Amino acid sequence: MEKREAKRRIVLVPIPAQGHVTPMMQLGKALYSEGFSITVVEGHFNQVSSSSHQCFPGFHFVTLKESLPESEFERLGGIEFMIMLNKTSEASFKDYIAQLLLQQGNDISCIIYDEYMYFSGAAAKEFNLPSVIFSTQCATNYVSHPGMQEKVVENLYPLRYKDLPISGMGPLEHVFELCREVANKRTASAVIINTVSCLESSSLSWMEQKLGIPIYDIGPLHMTAPPPSSVLEENTRCIEWLNKQKPRSVIYISVGTVAQMETKEVLEMAWGLCNSNQPFLWVIPGNNGIESLPDEVNKMVSERGYIVKRAPQIEVLGHPAVGGFWSHCGWNSVLESIAEGVPMICRPFHGEQKLNAMCIERVWRIGFQVEGSKVDRREVERAVKKLIIDEEGIRKQERALVLKDKLKASVKSGGVSYNALDELVKYLKTM
Repeated sequence: MEKREAKRRIVLVPIPAQGHVTPMMQLGKALYSEGFSITVVEGHFNQVSSSSHQCFPGFHFVTLKESLPESEFERLGGIEFMIMLNKTSEASFKDYIAQLLLQQGNDISCIIYDEYMYFSGAAAKEFNLPSVIFSTQCATNYVSHPGMQEKVVENLYPLRYKDLPISGMGPLEHVFELCREVANKRTASAVIINTVSCLESSSLSWMEQKLGIPIYDIGPLHMTAPPPSSVLEENTRCIEWLNKQKPRSVIYISVGTVAQMETKEVLEMAWGLCNSNQPFLWVIPGNNGIESLPDEVNKMVSERGYIVKRAPQIEVLGHPAVGGFWSHCGWNSVLESIAEGVPMICRPFHGEQKLNAMCIERVWRIGFQVEGSKVDRREVERAVKKLIIDEEGIRKQERALVLKDKLKASVKSGGVSYNALDELVKYLKTM
């Protein structure tokens, strides 16, 4: 890709959630390597730590004066927090953009914002600046958006999309309010999405037809962004433990940074993992109940598994000892698992995670969902054995390896994602 000599500034506005911040920073690194200057606008909650700034040399980080603290996220819940965050951040963001324009004139190429940070698009419109949406979710999520709530579900008349349960996301009226705001304030000239056409060709075609603006499917970004791309400190000692395990024998368990398991669920999970007789690497962030386990269980866990607060997930999934991934099915984790050819056990918690799990199980057929609303030791044991030992699990890994090759081809020179990123860079340079 041809690089630009004269740098122009791109302002990035991510959601203050780890699953959204990470791909936004990966996008920033990809664009920085193409000659753009990068400014990252943050709130007070879930900032990129100052110690991680060294991973992004040349980036400029700005904290909005008026934004919500972490305590408000805990009080309001995710959906209401996002609605309030947009209301409280808009004025401060406009002040910053006005100041930046005074300092740098027409040097701002565009504002790239997470689709749920819609105040950014409104501000860009006011200052007559180009804006581009960045979606960190799957393209299929657009097709099933609650913004289409009045439409009838195909072949299920008179069921409408708004009649479908959206569990775990908060009160439905708040979910619909957020989606209405996203749709009503969408003024962007293009959409960048962290996905790849070999996984979601039909959904991407739908987006292009319905939105009527350029769609740049440039994923998986973790395969194209210059390393390192993680913004959190990771425990790499677990790699030494993996080096001692047999090929495709380890089940890796990580359910993201937001979802929390109750102490009873941690106990059931521990029993199930131990009873499977398979080695396991288990990510348990913070104090999430492991200390309260009975001595008997702690002894078994220490003998058969390895527990860390945070692991280098991409490196773990790429290790030959890992044979399966027990996941909450966040989109980043899904892409990272497919990119390494690792089949999945799905236990989604809310929102898009359930859609991702459905695709994993029924569309790509590289994993399956565990049954029941609560973790049960027998179900955990059954699921691990099914994926790691049974013939069905082997077939799922074979399909995952086929997709792995397709993703690798997509990001190589001449691949669909490589070409999409090249077209995106050209597009941004015309702004």
